Amino acid sequence: MSDIAVAVVGAETPGNVGTIARSMKNFGLSELYLVDPPELDPDGEAYAFAGHARDDVLPNATTVDFDHLVEHFYTVACTATTNQDARNHVRYPFLKPEELVDEIGDIDADVCIVFGRESVGLSNDELARLDRVCSIPASGSYPVLNLAQAATVVLYELRALTVESTQHPPDAHERADERELEGLYATFSEYLHDVGHPGEKIPKTERLFRRLIARAHPTGREARTMRGVLRRGAMRSTGEIPRPSDDGHDGDGDR
Repeated sequence: MSDIAVAVVGAETPGNVGTIARSMKNFGLSELYLVDPPELDPDGEAYAFAGHARDDVLPNATTVDFDHLVEHFYTVACTATTNQDARNHVRYPFLKPEELVDEIGDIDADVCIVFGRESVGLSNDELARLDRVCSIPASGSYPVLNLAQAATVVLYELRALTVESTQHPPDAHERADERELEGLYATFSEYLHDVGHPGEKIPKTERLFRRLIARAHPTGREARTMRGVLRRGAMRSTGEIPRPSDDGHDGDGDR
């Protein structure tokens, strides 16, 4: 995959430029181009909003003219407003952000995602010179997002192309194996008998519990913890574990 750059055309607010730089760093991008940017004072809001991107993405941003973007990149223009049909194709056809990965993932060219001004976005003349149009689905009554918010949404959707690893573990949820779950079902059955659940209702209750746990997909630790609670509850009901004393302590030292 070729590099993906970001360009901001005519930004009116330094803070938005800083926030976009921060989002770029969040999602693995570093190449920022600015067309007609506001003054970016190192002591001003752009750097204040940039987070750790103040150390690299923002100070390394390159100021260029619009022609540079057209001449050096396959460009994707981001806009809130789209045409209703194909009769006027300045803003049509368009991609949704989640479609970008498939669209640009195999392009043999450097790609630049282009954002426009806070007030008016990209002009029709600018859009006509760019290769592709992307628009974020939003409420028809108010589809215009803040510039930095829009950039964050689009860059997030590109993470499959730009982020090699995240702060998340490889497996966000590791389901308990079947042996652990069968142990939990057996312990629940023992619990039902120990607490005196009506015998004729036990098979149905066991089945309901199995269906509930199957939908929940507990982890191994969750399954083991539940087994411990059930065992303790059954022992308590049969008097094997003393009930807490008046001072809030269990007889076996637990709190």
